[in-house]
Amino acid sequence: MPLQFVYSRKDFVTDVHRSSENGLEMAQPPVEFDTTIQTGWTSRMDKGLFRYHLGDLQTRILPGQHGYVAQLNIQRGKERRKPQEILSIQQEFNAKQFNFNKINPEEIIFEMIKDCEGGNENGQLHEPCQMVVLVNVSPLEFGHCLFVPDPSHCFPQVLTRFAIQAGIESVLLSSDPGFRVGFNSLGAFASVNHLHLHGYYLNHELTIESMPVKLLVPEKGFYRMLDFPGGFLFYTESEQVEKVARAICRVTDFLVNGNVAHNLFFTRGCPPCDRIQKEEDHRSRRGVRIAVWPRISCFGAKEESAFNVALCELAGHLPFKNKKDYDDTTEKDVKDIIHRYLLSDAEFDTLEQQLTRNFMDF
Repeated sequence: MPLQFVYSRKDFVTDVHRSSENGLEMAQPPVEFDTTIQTGWTSRMDKGLFRYHLGDLQTRILPGQHGYVAQLNIQRGKERRKPQEILSIQQEFNAKQFNFNKINPEEIIFEMIKDCEGGNENGQLHEPCQMVVLVNVSPLEFGHCLFVPDPSHCFPQVLTRFAIQAGIESVLLSSDPGFRVGFNSLGAFASVNHLHLHGYYLNHELTIESMPVKLLVPEKGFYRMLDFPGGFLFYTESEQVEKVARAICRVTDFLVNGNVAHNLFFTRGCPPCDRIQKEEDHRSRRGVRIAVWPRISCFGAKEESAFNVALCELAGHLPFKNKKDYDDTTEKDVKDIIHRYLLSDAEFDTLEQQLTRNFMDF
């Protein structure tokens, strides 16, 4: 039987900050969530359960205002499982294809179970749902794991409120500001049509952690990011997780119903602001920023030679597939590649108006 990790709101870590030196995180006291993932992940690497051994990745910060974090990960490009054929954002689960009920049980690190302490903020009990955490056998970075809600239910790769809330809570359970969670929808480079989120550690600061934003709907904490690549942003600290998860799910449901592909990225970040912040607020990581990028759908499209544009690339983390592109690619090259997958300004503005009205009517 897999290890069980039981947690409650009392386990959320609120005192997290970024160092002002080199963008690397300040030393934080280790917490059970991080040690459970890291020791479980490392032991499975040592057992040879991965498709390749992941050592320290060659890394460089691309010159320019965006501070893109480039990493060379040739083996992932060559040895990862071939992505499934995706034809629709609302494609049904197919039990004949690879799914997470077919993995080696030793790949499971633990099951996450939330102690609801008698109910949620509305006094209602949560619906029971199991979250299984397993290693990604083709890792992007250290600790790369998958969060799979109740695998036996065979949910397709469409976000649910439970999955969104668990993603936010996973970031809050970590004392490491470098722990990230993300999601690729179908048509946005999801490779398996079985509901899952990615989690991994990246020991470098990303600009999305402090990017300025414009407030769109104050009651829902709904923002528009003001820098490239354009997207929407939510922010929550430990007290408002369920409320924000509901608001995010309203956006992702709208996108799915409109057949708009999307990527999400959950990371520690400073409170949203439309101007330069005080240093203390700028370095604070007590809350979680959740970026939502609507984008052009890719069905059977040819992959980019340098990197695919998915959750981590949109957030500024670039795993390169080959040495030449890793060495030669500039910030302008990166922006040109990413731009090909973004909605046009007119399409994005229309979507913003639709979502804003949608929230106002809610």
